[in-house]
Amino acid sequence: MIQQSGYFQIAPTEGRVSHLESQQAAGSKAAPFTRAVLALLALAIFINYVDRGNLATAAPLIKGELKLSNAQYGLLVSAFFWVYVPGQIIAAWLVQKINAYRTLALGLAVWSVATIASGLATGFLMLLGLRVLLGIGESAGFPASSKLLAQHLPPERLGKANAIVSAGIYLGPTVGTFLGGIFIAHLGWRPLFIVFGATSMLWLVPWAMSTRALSATAQGDIKIAEPPFGELLSKRELWGASIGHFCANYPFYLILSWLPLYLVKSHGYSITEMARLGGMVYGLSTVVCLGSGWIADHWISAGSSLSRVRMTMICLCQFIWLACMLACGFGDTRLAIAGLLISSAAIGLAGPNLYAIGQTLAGPRAAGKWVGIQNAIGNIAGIVAPVITGVIIDWTGKFSFAFFAAGLVALVGACSWIFLVRGVEPIVWSAVEPKALVPS
Repeated sequence: MIQQSGYFQIAPTEGRVSHLESQQAAGSKAAPFTRAVLALLALAIFINYVDRGNLATAAPLIKGELKLSNAQYGLLVSAFFWVYVPGQIIAAWLVQKINAYRTLALGLAVWSVATIASGLATGFLMLLGLRVLLGIGESAGFPASSKLLAQHLPPERLGKANAIVSAGIYLGPTVGTFLGGIFIAHLGWRPLFIVFGATSMLWLVPWAMSTRALSATAQGDIKIAEPPFGELLSKRELWGASIGHFCANYPFYLILSWLPLYLVKSHGYSITEMARLGGMVYGLSTVVCLGSGWIADHWISAGSSLSRVRMTMICLCQFIWLACMLACGFGDTRLAIAGLLISSAAIGLAGPNLYAIGQTLAGPRAAGKWVGIQNAIGNIAGIVAPVITGVIIDWTGKFSFAFFAAGLVALVGACSWIFLVRGVEPIVWSAVEPKALVPS
């Protein structure tokens, strides 16, 4: 049975009650999940990564004006992740209570207000509180988006959709840094936060207009039973995917936080050369991200097993990370730079496949909670990778051992996908949907 919802084909998975069928059983007509909604979902993630990167872009001026020490600046950076990680679980709970559409809108409103207010900060403590508020708001992004994609798309269509959404992870920092740098040069750092935050808030208007009917329908579906957190935590696949997510993120956060210093200090790159190479890495990552999502869906539609496609791509991501980290650790300048450029393939493969796997395993009912847990554990890497890397460099005096450690983490990730997750098939949950919503 194939049904149309906007431009997406909804193909209910055998043995499960689809979102669309549940609505029809209740006598309502499903509102379309259109290209415009998907585009707005992708734009929200793009805005998410632009706004979180404003601090780094404006750091030299902020440190000087507010007289911040290096330790205080480091705390401002880490404070985001300390609340962003547990915030994933809270956001997943909120998705169940008020639906994913409203959760995402609330989250974006909160982080936009935090961004605007950051431009008015008068000292360290005020800015610290606003970074915490930013982390709370931005934590809504992936639990809400994953719930919506799993709710409206069959598993074999999740690759391309997640690629479109995940592209914002790489485009956000690139565009934000470029435009932010120009903005700061002409107007200073305070207008940067105020204008970027106010512009982000504008997203709420088309989102409300495009999803009003969808949100109303989803609000009626809240009574559909979701598996409790305890049942999710009992699943081997969840722990395997969460460990794998952490291990894919660890080398990414190493690159994100240490690439500029590594290129300048270890290989004698100028600031301009460093920025150019960093831009190439993120640009290539975006291309690979979009391409891998399309390839995965096409591969599945050509007859290959969904599980084989997803497992092949995510394990390939981990092994590419391993090779790149070894190249950076062992190699001379040319080999190290080649390793960094090739790492864009690992970065691009990670985004669409990490979330598509979680959404497929969890299914429409549990996707918000599952991705909330998986993304929370995965982003612990954002806390520990920069710190562990710094400790290793201080201890050994070299970047090499930090890259070797990241390569080892990537290898652990591959083992986690192979031996814990094992395959990508929807899990059958013990909780059942109310009989009134099940078609006869």
